[in-house]
Amino acid sequence: MRVLLTSAGLETEEIQNFFVELTGKDMAYVKALFIPVAAVDADAIAVLPKCMNDLLKCGIPDKNISVYDMHEGMETGQLQQYDVVYLCGGKTQYLLQRINETGFDKSLMEYIHADGVVLGVSAGSLIFANNIPGNLGLIDTKLDVHCKEGEARGKLAYPLKENVRLTNTCALAIRSFPDGLEIIGG
Repeated sequence: MRVLLTSAGLETEEIQNFFVELTGKDMAYVKALFIPVAAVDADAIAVLPKCMNDLLKCGIPDKNISVYDMHEGMETGQLQQYDVVYLCGGKTQYLLQRINETGFDKSLMEYIHADGVVLGVSAGSLIFANNIPGNLGLIDTKLDVHCKEGEARGKLAYPLKENVRLTNTCALAIRSFPDGLEIIGG
């Protein structure tokens, strides 16, 4: 399992370096699936170039990034052709609705359990937590993003506390349960 949940993406060099290491592959050969579906309002749409730049600044070539609009489902086999899935921020409920309606929820969770790399940003992180009904259930807690004060850097004890808070400069890394939960950055 290689999941990195963030408020603001690869906002710091530390988080970016962790993400590159997490992929375990030369970034010039990484194939990424970029999912901007949650960006349905002007503020979220304005952030999309920054999100795309997260992948580009890591060294993933533009030609290796596919945009997925989620108008139809994607089978697990097709999803596994990608090394990274990047879920952008925006409207959490809308993103989760599209994921569940298209059956992408099943493919995505199979991808995660098959050791695929997922990077969530804001709404793209919240879909994995207990914030709203129908969530993907990866972590059994509420996740708060864009907080002024977040969790302390380091390993997290499992079971997780009721709320895990992330600032824009930290991330929750999930590699396994219960021992592979860690706050990166601060």
